[in-house]
Amino acid sequence: MDALDGNAIAGDLFAAFGHEMTAVVGTCTSCGATSAIAELRVYISGPGTVARCPDCTSVAMVLARGAARFSGYDLAGPGSAD
Repeated sequence: MDALDGNAIAGDLFAAFGHEMTAVVGTCTSCGATSAIAELRVYISGPGTVARCPDCTSVAMVLARGAARFSGYDLAGPGSAD
C-alpha cells in the first residue's frame, strides 16, 4: 500500500478540531523527530486511517470514524491544539 502525506487527513482533522491542522508541528514519542502533520505518512484502509512518523515509521495517530487518537505524537508550538 502506498503512503499519502498528512494532507490526506486534513478534512478529518478540521472536522475534529475546527481549524486547519496540517501545519501543526509535533514530536514523535518514539524517535523524537519533529514534523508537521502534513509530513506524516498516511495509510487509509478499512475502517480507519493510520498516520506514521516519516522518520521511524512508528504510529503517530489513528483516526477511525470521526475519532482521533494521538498515540505517538505530541503536539506543541504555534498553532497546536492545546
